[in-house]
Amino acid sequence: MKFHQNPVSPLSIRQARKPLWRAIASLLLIGLLQAAPASASFAERQDVRDFIDTLTTQHGFDAEVISAVLSRAQHEAEVIRLITPPTRKGARSWRNYRARFLDRTRIDGGITFWEENAVDLERASRQFGVPAEIIVAIIGVETVYGRHTGNFETLSALATLAFDYPPRAELFRRELEALFLLAREQQRDPTDYSGSFAGALGYPQFLPSSVRAYAVDFDGSGRIDFDTNPIDAIGSVANYLHVHGWQAEAPVAERARIATATDAAALVAAGIEPALDPERLLQAGVTTLRGDPAADRATLVDLETPGAQTEYWLGYRNFYVITRYNRSSFYAMSVFELAEALRQRRQVDTLRADALRNKAEIAQD
Repeated sequence: MKFHQNPVSPLSIRQARKPLWRAIASLLLIGLLQAAPASASFAERQDVRDFIDTLTTQHGFDAEVISAVLSRAQHEAEVIRLITPPTRKGARSWRNYRARFLDRTRIDGGITFWEENAVDLERASRQFGVPAEIIVAIIGVETVYGRHTGNFETLSALATLAFDYPPRAELFRRELEALFLLAREQQRDPTDYSGSFAGALGYPQFLPSSVRAYAVDFDGSGRIDFDTNPIDAIGSVANYLHVHGWQAEAPVAERARIATATDAAALVAAGIEPALDPERLLQAGVTTLRGDPAADRATLVDLETPGAQTEYWLGYRNFYVITRYNRSSFYAMSVFELAEALRQRRQVDTLRADALRNKAEIAQD
């Protein structure tokens, strides 16, 4: 599947080469967006006043309070730069993308994170049906286990995107609205949040609306803390996947074997949601590497690397659920492969520890 690798990307990363006049127009748009005056107060603008009216009429906020808060927000040119797609896109490369997440830092760090939070990961897995390694892998891919959560002030980032980035203004106005609601619910100052340039927060990089919808107080402290507490993030990631349809004990993905005559492109075009039943896939010449039919309804995932043979995978319902976290087949496969690497490494470490313990017990006897 070919999807946006950034879920909030405003334009398709698969656009064909643009005519010269369209490329020039895109550059002019980017320049205008980045040139928005940093000194201008958001609260003085009519579109912002309309937004404030919405908050007051629909949610009972005090208009003067919201205006005062928004007057403290700053236009962030760097946010616009980071979210704007490149005018010229390089070729997609699964090999390069994979290498960013299947590295020693994330594998070693994932094992440490798992060991430090084993009890809570097991509890989350039992309660929500999501394997511990999947939870760890998502947090690892998102923030390297909380090391890189972003240092953009969330209020300013979302205000910039809501009012100075027309391609996705509607989305980010909803997230800015959610930020105010979240701050009220958590009894925090809206300027107190920091995260990614797109407004994602903490260990799991939930947008404010997702925090409100899916976050859980997993440590029972009476509040949700994504900034310093991995336990709430563990429970919230598991709950997010559970709500989106994770199937306990069900497969995620497996390598596919494609017959020479198979029209793989047509099967890929069927979409990311599993809709291809095993019989149809078998008739089309698609099996597992073992030659068996697919285990269930699946999507055919194509992982392309320039100059290399395309990898084809069968993505099952749980693979699709991972793409609800980030609508990218590359992202979902990175989570899955990192999870598998962590699970296998932990099994080896456990066997090694058991062997050493048995050896010590024998020596004592």
